Amino acid sequence: MKHELDYFFHPDGVAVLGASENQRTGGFHILRNVLGGYTGRVYPVNPRYAELLGVKCYPDIQSIPDTFECLIYFIPARFILDTIKEAAKKGVRAIIIESAGFAEVGSQGQALQQEAVALANSLGIRLWGPNCMGYLDGHTRNVFSFMYTDKWKTLMKPGDVSLIVQSGMLSAGFLMSVLERDNIGISKVCSIGNKCDVNEIDLLDYFCGDSETGAVGCYLESIVDGKKFLQIVKNTQKPIVVLKSGRSEHGKKAAMSHTASLAGNTAVQAGAFKQAGVVQVIDLYELIDTVKAFSYIKNYRPDKGVALMTFSGGAGIVTTDLMADYSIPLANLSDDTLQAVQKLYPSWMGASHPLDLWPAVEQNGLDAVYTATVEALMSDTSVDSIIVECFASRYYDPAFFKDIGNMMRTHKKPVVLWLVGEKDVVENYKMHAESSGIPVFGEIGRCIQIIQALRFHFSKRGKM
Repeated sequence: MKHELDYFFHPDGVAVLGASENQRTGGFHILRNVLGGYTGRVYPVNPRYAELLGVKCYPDIQSIPDTFECLIYFIPARFILDTIKEAAKKGVRAIIIESAGFAEVGSQGQALQQEAVALANSLGIRLWGPNCMGYLDGHTRNVFSFMYTDKWKTLMKPGDVSLIVQSGMLSAGFLMSVLERDNIGISKVCSIGNKCDVNEIDLLDYFCGDSETGAVGCYLESIVDGKKFLQIVKNTQKPIVVLKSGRSEHGKKAAMSHTASLAGNTAVQAGAFKQAGVVQVIDLYELIDTVKAFSYIKNYRPDKGVALMTFSGGAGIVTTDLMADYSIPLANLSDDTLQAVQKLYPSWMGASHPLDLWPAVEQNGLDAVYTATVEALMSDTSVDSIIVECFASRYYDPAFFKDIGNMMRTHKKPVVLWLVGEKDVVENYKMHAESSGIPVFGEIGRCIQIIQALRFHFSKRGKM
């Protein structure tokens, strides 16, 4: 039996109400995006056109000769009630309302939104939005969104990260920035706006049972049912990463005016999140970096200490200070490990932890030293994970990351990588590392935050 949200994600036929030839309007871009990825039947609806983008256009919903399951709504809010009634006659089960003009504009809009939900529910239709971006699917290539770019066609790749975002332009513009900046595979990205009907609870529950989703990231201004949200998190082994906005008084007011969301008590929510196993973050790029890390790292037993190998003594000191700030233990390396690394150093230098490897690199080469050091650390029973800090040098081939990635999976000990150097060389190293399964980050502090998130989640999962 078809899940009710599959009428959104896997519909048999889609109509675009408000489709347009004007490239400055969302109606043009919604239709262009739908046609760019969706492989089913598409019905543009606008009485001003006979054809749009090479597809027959219909003057109204009733003139469409076939039944269809999903409708994308991008016309003024005042037409929503009549649209729901007409859509029901065509067998529609899902409506994505990307227009604004509902609860976020005041009491009149709130009343219209409530009436629309009641009517749709009485007719067996679910509503998504309003005041939202719709969604993107990295696997089906469905892009039911007004995104004003077609860069998604080349940047979006399938993966196991799903995002629930209570905003429209935030997720559209920010997502393009993320796809250009990071090597992250997307399952589904959902912008739910006012979440008048379909909300974060529905989507989180769906994603926890979705074989294409391995990690879920959420940007939320409010939570409709905190108890149920936390129960879902407690019952899943999938990492759930949440950026909850509206933590300050001014932030709460902004959330109310943006999507008519009422934020709750911040301290109470933070405590409840921690108890349930929610991985909490405080900014958007931390949210993305954290779910990215979980998409790479599937196994971890955080019961020992973290090993640190670096190209710079100063960077090692900064890193160990940050580890102390986050209460992350530095591994007590065995004598055997230190002796194995010592063989790589020049005679005048002794091995100590953190491992400052640059003198060894100058003597033996970056690729040989980093591979041998990781191998020694992986065999050390006092080490449960490794932070690797690397200067990306154009004089060494980064293919050695493939061997490190294989060791990471064999020993089930995560590796996170901080890279510095010339931009083009860093990008080359990053490509090799992440294609080998090693997540790369641009700041020492982010590596520490990622290690903390991994330790928190996998400790919780180990107790389930």
